[in-house]
Amino acid sequence: MNNQDVLGKQQISDYLKDLPHWREAPGAIAAVFQAKTSAVAIELLGEIARIAEVDQHHPDVDWRYNKIFVTTTSHDAGGAVTTRDIALASKISERAQALGVAARHELIATVEVCIDSDDPQRIVPQWAAGLGYRVMDDGSLVDPDRRLPAIWFQETVSPNPNRFHLDIWKPYSESSVVLDTLRDQEAVLDDQEAPSFVVATDRQGNRFCICTERDR
Repeated sequence: MNNQDVLGKQQISDYLKDLPHWREAPGAIAAVFQAKTSAVAIELLGEIARIAEVDQHHPDVDWRYNKIFVTTTSHDAGGAVTTRDIALASKISERAQALGVAARHELIATVEVCIDSDDPQRIVPQWAAGLGYRVMDDGSLVDPDRRLPAIWFQETVSPNPNRFHLDIWKPYSESSVVLDTLRDQEAVLDDQEAPSFVVATDRQGNRFCICTERDR
């Protein structure tokens, strides 16, 4: 398979069976590594930078004390997962293991802001201008530096009175813990579309969705 090839969902799932540190995220694969010290975390960060330079394929990396958050996608393939991402993830995992750094799957998460609208095209340019975001082919908005949450517009003929909600993406393998905690907090859960997503409503009627990679 050529390194430029975009992987389908089943192919990604098959590859991830051999990459236990990694989980599927929206348009990417992601991992979180926690070291015993910040110095070791920085060492892993340096290793990731070296690997990326050699491969000429650069992931998004966030260093927080003794944790390293890594997301990789192929931007030149339209923001999809390719075999280059799989190869990069494998090399990063090898270095993490060599440094004795543990994976923290439960910390993998992506947050998107969603806006209900009966005519998204009327408002997309205004939001893009205000945020300095890039308009994607599917009409969603992304931060060019991929630091801030993406925004997407849910077209509906009857927008909810509360037009804003968050999509909180968690790996399916970790989502049951989140949902159980929400039940303990007496949130109202609508699981008609589970496991793709579950709509949670808080005590004051505000909504957010717990989304996973399954059945999409």
